[in-house]
Amino acid sequence: MSKSPASTRSLAALVVGNVLGGIGVASGIAVGALLVASMGGVELAGFGQALSVLGAALLAVPLANLAARRGRRRSLATGYAVAALGALIVLVGAWLGWFWLLLLGLLAFGSAQATNLQTRYAASELATPERRATIMSIVIWATTIGSVLGPNLSSVGAAVGRRIALPDLAGPYLFSLTGFVLAGLVIVLLFAARRAPLTGPEPGPAPAKPAKTVGALAALRWASHHPVARFAVLLIVVGHAVMVGIMSMTPVQLGHHGHGLQAVGLVISLHILGMYALSPLVGWLADRFGAMRTSLVGLILLGLSAVVILAAPSAFVSVTIALVLLGVGWSFTTISGSALLARVDAGEVRVPLQGATDALMNYGAATAALLGGPLLAWIGFGGLAIAAGALILPAAAVGWYARRHRDAAFAGSDQR
Repeated sequence: MSKSPASTRSLAALVVGNVLGGIGVASGIAVGALLVASMGGVELAGFGQALSVLGAALLAVPLANLAARRGRRRSLATGYAVAALGALIVLVGAWLGWFWLLLLGLLAFGSAQATNLQTRYAASELATPERRATIMSIVIWATTIGSVLGPNLSSVGAAVGRRIALPDLAGPYLFSLTGFVLAGLVIVLLFAARRAPLTGPEPGPAPAKPAKTVGALAALRWASHHPVARFAVLLIVVGHAVMVGIMSMTPVQLGHHGHGLQAVGLVISLHILGMYALSPLVGWLADRFGAMRTSLVGLILLGLSAVVILAAPSAFVSVTIALVLLGVGWSFTTISGSALLARVDAGEVRVPLQGATDALMNYGAATAALLGGPLLAWIGFGGLAIAAGALILPAAAVGWYARRHRDAAFAGSDQR
């Protein structure tokens, strides 16, 4: 990382902002499905989460374009502002009993996830090439704190909300609103104002670069001709889809086999710890041994998770081990893919490509979550795990091709 005070202050702003943003996201997610069910019926319980994921996907590209034009500070602050507005709309919708307004708020609420994801790329721009993955992983790790604290504030939020005539299940969104507002203020006050750099720090295989105004589709078309960029995009999208596809159906599977909410909560908590707690180690490994190698580790871990579930889909211990492996595998694929994407010399395409990748990441997650229920009913939890795990194969094939065909000048320290 750059040793300048501005860079140090900016990194601190990203870490603190991610903690506050993580609290906001987790506070809402902890009760979101229950709130939707209480207002719209049990059959719509998963609809709220799907809307938030969709919101994250829809906003990823506009926020990335804003970062390219006006700088990361403006983009991140805007993202948190939209999320805060979404939390406020959720509170008003719940207070008035207007279900459609609640759903609109949940759509805007997804901006927080898109913003938290963008912080890893903002962190990469503060780092030297040999420390890029490590710095990115530290910012990702900060999400752990918010993910743990947020759900534990639910009862307090319900009590506070009750005092101002809010439904108990809406109260935790007060913490979401507060977290997003504070995160935005931290970014505005502490993050160094500068445009996201439009030129990569290292040379690479360079297809003809497009004009300066680059859209998401143009960025993805550019990446489709760049072996490493193509693999990085696919790795991030596949890793996230596999994780969400299996994780989203785990509570249903455990519930069908007689495990209560406490057991379900334990498994999901361990899964989240697997996603975030080891991220600094994953980042260090990517810097030390190469992001291509750590990406392979991630794909193997995701595959092992599916195999463990297939072996004993109804055993609590097996499912717990599988969900931990799933979380750690997600950490490896996300950090490795993000590090590869951050170092591609894509010129004006790089920042729009990051936004397009995050959009695809969330679209993939939404699709996996929606297909998870029918697949669980049709082929069971073991079959669902293998179906999700099968997505690893094309990612591995594209990775193998990228490793064999990347330009020697690009390979540098990552030819490992």
